[in-house]
Amino acid sequence: MITAVFFDVGETIVDESREYGTWADWLGVPRHTFSAVFGAVIARGLDYRETFQVFRPGFDLAVEREARAAAGRPESFSEEDLYPDTRPCLSTLREQGLMVGLAGNQTARAETILRALDLPVDVIGTSDGWGVEKPSTAFFDRVIAEAGGDPASVLYVGDRLDNDVRPAQLAGVHTALIRRGPWGYVLVDPGVSGQCLFQIDSLAELPALVAKYNAEQA
Repeated sequence: MITAVFFDVGETIVDESREYGTWADWLGVPRHTFSAVFGAVIARGLDYRETFQVFRPGFDLAVEREARAAAGRPESFSEEDLYPDTRPCLSTLREQGLMVGLAGNQTARAETILRALDLPVDVIGTSDGWGVEKPSTAFFDRVIAEAGGDPASVLYVGDRLDNDVRPAQLAGVHTALIRRGPWGYVLVDPGVSGQCLFQIDSLAELPALVAKYNAEQA
């Protein structure tokens, strides 16, 4: 049975559209142009950070994050950037008696924001905080440890087949693919998505699916 559900952050619970728009503004390029190049980079199977290199060769994301903060324009997100189905899903899963966690490749600043949002979760883990990032299997080993040590009792929900679903599956964790955000639409790998326990278009679908699955295992 599933006893713990962990969620990726970007494009799983947080809509990053506004934040990527602010990066286009920082680079001084039209938002539409930035989005188009972003999609092309993903479609080629490259790291999304290559998008910045197209517009500014030698771009250092860590350095530019500090520069934005110093300029009073830091990376940020807020309650309004949460997908509308986020809080209801998290709350319902906890009401079902499940452990609920967030675990994503996020900065220390993002972790602080997540904690300040007071989401109905039991665990918040980030790559900065844990010192390991996806798609490393060590990241999912940490998720498993936080969940109690049994990978077969954990469900990981994410929008990326490459960074979320595949490495979680390799760690022995159940997976759910949510089809939204650029990666959710651009990346296609039937061999990986076909092994998902669930494929969903909204987090609103998840609590009932988990409850039905657990009832069938009882």
